[in-house]
Amino acid sequence: MAVIRGDRATFHQLLVNTLLVSVVNYTVWFAITFYVYLETRSVFATGVVSGIFLVMTAVTGIWFGSLVDHHSKTVMMQVSAVASFLCYAAAFGIYQSVPREEFKDPASVPLWALIVLLMVGVIVGNIRTIALPTLVTVLIEEGTRDKANGLVGTTSGVSFLVTSVISGILVAIGGMFWVLVMALAVLVAAVVHLSFVRVVPAAVRVSAAAGVPPAKRTVDLRGTIRVVGEVPGLTALILFSTFNNFLGGVYMALMDAYGLSLVSVQTWGLLWGALSAGLIVGGLCVARTGLSSNPVRLLLLVNVVLWTVTVLFPLHASIVLLGAGMLVYMVLVPYAEAAEQTILQKVVPYERQGRVFGFAQSVEQAASPLTAFLIAPIAQFVFIPFMTDGAGARAIGGWFGTGADRGMALVFVLTGVIGLIASLVALRSGPYRRLSHHFMAAPAPVRSAGDGDAVEVAATGER
Repeated sequence: MAVIRGDRATFHQLLVNTLLVSVVNYTVWFAITFYVYLETRSVFATGVVSGIFLVMTAVTGIWFGSLVDHHSKTVMMQVSAVASFLCYAAAFGIYQSVPREEFKDPASVPLWALIVLLMVGVIVGNIRTIALPTLVTVLIEEGTRDKANGLVGTTSGVSFLVTSVISGILVAIGGMFWVLVMALAVLVAAVVHLSFVRVVPAAVRVSAAAGVPPAKRTVDLRGTIRVVGEVPGLTALILFSTFNNFLGGVYMALMDAYGLSLVSVQTWGLLWGALSAGLIVGGLCVARTGLSSNPVRLLLLVNVVLWTVTVLFPLHASIVLLGAGMLVYMVLVPYAEAAEQTILQKVVPYERQGRVFGFAQSVEQAASPLTAFLIAPIAQFVFIPFMTDGAGARAIGGWFGTGADRGMALVFVLTGVIGLIASLVALRSGPYRRLSHHFMAAPAPVRSAGDGDAVEVAATGER
């Protein structure tokens, strides 16, 4: 097994710091979703929470990417943590000053003020998800970046493992109070820790002398679209991920409501903690073996399996079947994420990577808010009645089951069928073959002076 080559010590420090902040953000995200459903018992409200998250993700990605490209990556990570702290502190003030009865009404203004503040705090953390893969480019040598990306996936798995358990327990014993106390304390620790981390690239190839102009400090959406379009098949990859996220919005809108219809919040939180071990296992497997020589094909094959799982797990109202399906899902997600990151890190020029990662995040997430906003009321007012005492219950209820959980399950099955068909079609399409050939033939990206962290020291003297 080839080891990860580059500045591993700094990379590991950044992973630890990212783990701390991810624990905070995931805990807040899980907790407010649990809390809203348990207080209001409204699938519609839970879906809107997911919709708010996804809308904010979609509209901020390009801007966050430009911030990452134009400023020190670690400084932007610090700004992200401080902004999250301020949002959580304001939300804590609302939570402590408003009577608890207000939070039981899904139309309550204080409830939605609390939700929006918490979602903004979580979303600001996305600056880190854009900055970290660009730092992998600067710190880790090209041949082993897929393994480093696997460790990033492992960090996400550890975050889910910790937060799904913590959020379920904390919400059960104290609502949002202890969730926010923990979040504020950990963010302070993360800011202090990151202040001692200095990024020094393992190798930098300065291209300014070769005529590469310094990046303008603008969002430059037109230039980013041009860069994406110049890579054969990259636009198709982003569109495929967009379509997947359109379908994936169903998970965001309904998964917690579906799970909580089968088990208690404590059990649901503990189950997600156990399932998150799958993310850790998958990430460690990527870190050990890397990806195949053709990560584009691997990405599509993984999606075939993921959508097959989505068809199968809802066929019976069983927490065991749901858990087994989600375990397979969790093990394979790090492969898909590492594949996409590895592709972009190689085929996109370094000085554009923040904006391209941000652009991909925005475009890919743009469809999910529509799904999340639409699917919650559709499930609530169409599929749930359809499978409770409607035509669906009479037609297939004898073997599929009836009730609210079966209505949500039918949505999952239909979503999985559509996603599986799309993945099989993509495997046979020309754009993905062209991207595969381009990836295997492309040289490592050139990193120009004036971009990155320690690169900026030599070029501009910023730090």
